[in-house]
Amino acid sequence: MWSRHNIAGALAFAALAAAAPFLPSWLVSLATIAFANGLVVLGLVILWRAGLVPFGQALFYAAGAYTVALLGRFTDLRDAIAFVIAAALVSGILAYLVGFLLARYRDIFFAMLSLAMSMILYGVLVKTETLGSTDGFHVEAATFLGARLHGRAEALALFWFVLAWCAIAALVVSFYFRSVAGSLAVPLREREIRLEFLGISVNRLVHLKLVIAGTLAGIGGALAALAVEHVDPTMAYWTTSGGFVFVTILAGASSIAAAFIGSFLFELVRSIAVDIMPGTWQIILGTVLLLTILFLPGGLGSVVTVGRRRVGIKTP
Repeated sequence: MWSRHNIAGALAFAALAAAAPFLPSWLVSLATIAFANGLVVLGLVILWRAGLVPFGQALFYAAGAYTVALLGRFTDLRDAIAFVIAAALVSGILAYLVGFLLARYRDIFFAMLSLAMSMILYGVLVKTETLGSTDGFHVEAATFLGARLHGRAEALALFWFVLAWCAIAALVVSFYFRSVAGSLAVPLREREIRLEFLGISVNRLVHLKLVIAGTLAGIGGALAALAVEHVDPTMAYWTTSGGFVFVTILAGASSIAAAFIGSFLFELVRSIAVDIMPGTWQIILGTVLLLTILFLPGGLGSVVTVGRRRVGIKTP
């Protein structure tokens, strides 16, 4: 059953879709990348709620992106929906396999092992000439419902396409948070042993969260590849994972909407920072992170949550 929260989210996505034709091209492009990356952040929120902080989500992000690139390069497939579904399957299977190892660890061990997995893929991509080595390679343009678009029409179609996937992901995650597995995030974070005493397999819960988060990251990577039309090994590098963790801190773990809002603000601030201070733009991002930790430790999601409570809307 749809809650007022789901309806409000659907209206917000519809409003963004309707406003897109009237927005400047640079803003549409920036929002497309931001919302694609927001899917990765949404997966991190799932893990964050359970007290898990991975530094290797770039593993699944790059897997999804390279799946799209390789399909476009070595097959005749061009459909955008097929690209994303294939990326979701590849990243989901990869997360399932990696999860057998990661689900057994917690805290810094979990973070470092996930980072190690991501860097292994980075090394493979850098050393493999077939995959473009350090330069990466071009991503073939996709078709939308069989139509090959160009220019402004292509940018708008891709933006709407990304919004549709974000809306679906937000709805699915909202229902997941209301499920038994999703509602056990806080007990998993604070009283893991008690869950085991109740006969609940903690490792299986963590494994499920890893698969969901990995699949979302793969979809985000696929959409980002379609938007940028290029892939390279830096998509699997630790700084990419660090950027997603940065946005998760900015967004907080208390709201689904904050994952996308935080991702958009991050891309906007980074673009402005690069324009103002090309050589030292990291200073601005670091300052934003510091101010967020000091004055808004719960992230943007805490502001969204307070606002919903005042109007009587429950947050999943």
